[in-house]
Amino acid sequence: MSTSKNYAGIPDEFAQLEKSKIILIPVPYDGTSTWGKGADKGPEAFLEASENMEWYDIETDSEVYKQGIHLTDPIVESSSPEAMVKAVHSTTKDFIKRNKFVTLFGGNHSVSIGTIRAFNECFDNLTVLHIDAHADLRESYNGSKYNHACALHEASQTTNLVQVGIRSMDIIEKTLIDEEKTFFAQEMLNDEYWMDKVIDAMTDNVFITFDLDALDPSIMPSTGTPEPGGLLWFETLDFLKQVFEDKNVVGFDIVELCPNKNDKSPDYLAAKLYYKMLSYKFADQDVDQEYDNTYDIDYKSSTNSKFEDDED
Repeated sequence: MSTSKNYAGIPDEFAQLEKSKIILIPVPYDGTSTWGKGADKGPEAFLEASENMEWYDIETDSEVYKQGIHLTDPIVESSSPEAMVKAVHSTTKDFIKRNKFVTLFGGNHSVSIGTIRAFNECFDNLTVLHIDAHADLRESYNGSKYNHACALHEASQTTNLVQVGIRSMDIIEKTLIDEEKTFFAQEMLNDEYWMDKVIDAMTDNVFITFDLDALDPSIMPSTGTPEPGGLLWFETLDFLKQVFEDKNVVGFDIVELCPNKNDKSPDYLAAKLYYKMLSYKFADQDVDQEYDNTYDIDYKSSTNSKFEDDED
């Protein structure tokens, strides 16, 4: 159980909403998982591990927590997958409009439907960088289009979707992928230029959705659907660092941590991954420098009305 009301136990002066550049929204949701259960316990395990993490990042020579990281109340909505997506969408969009750098920690991957929807409504020409073992492109699964197996279907229709690390999918998804923007794990293994190719496939504004089962089970066994042959730690960091350096990353989420009470190391890995991503984003920004995510709020009225009709 997390013992601090602040993310990573940081001092109150760096955790206040008004002074924080960064927002962290926990979404303890596991309503549509189909095999390993426990993603609803992921945010709590992540926060507990974060409290045992050093605040100084050696690689970037920075203490990103001093930019201000505000931990919100968790989004707890279990009445239906649709209601959960609607709550995530609304909360995420509200903080984006406050000019915050918004991050979320799930929960299973279905929470990202609402997250991506909010960012797509607020940022022009958005790329969704999807790092995952699974394509997650099915239009519907087990009777719901808000299933974790459908997490990126909407993004495939409404954003520039780039998928990295894919090594498992249903045959129906073969008809839905964009082969020029899908980087399969077995092909990445023998392509020393895969990172550059991913960068080239993206637009300037990028939202990252990181499913922890993209990582190899040797370092990340605590997921609902682990797949062999995944990314390792330093190649993942090398790739993410390049993305943050070359693109305007406007936000991100991390999902699918299913904690194991007998092995805390995956929880700690998730905590370090989150902090590293923040460190890459803000490494070159002074603590006192005002954060400006340089977007024009251009809400897509047709998109809004379509989704609102679906949710009602």
